[in-house]
Amino acid sequence: MRLEVITPMAICVDRPVRRVVAEAPDGHFGMLPGHVDFVSELVPGILLYETAEGAERFVAVNSGTLVKCGDEIRVAVRGAVEGDNLAELRARVEADFRKRDEDEREARTALARLEASMIRRFRDLGM
Repeated sequence: MRLEVITPMAICVDRPVRRVVAEAPDGHFGMLPGHVDFVSELVPGILLYETAEGAERFVAVNSGTLVKCGDEIRVAVRGAVEGDNLAELRARVEADFRKRDEDEREARTALARLEASMIRRFRDLGM
């Protein structure tokens, strides 16, 4: 099988795999070669896959969609971080979340300033 994990910014994983374990809203599921084709929603969590060489790797994923068609497994998610050690992966995900929170906070602050400026200008124009 071939696993492809795609985010809006990059292809995070594109490699042959022996098995995949992911999490849907109703629980975890696994796929081995020959698994029936299907589509599933994914919840934020850990996607596990076994490489062709037999090593287990992990991908922390945000919500998204998994499509299994033939020997292709395509996962489209908003965000993904790959690693082979869960402790290190957790630290990387936490750092990524903190950075995103900070970026969102800055964007909200800039938007609030823009809205306040627009309101003042409308008021000055007598609207």
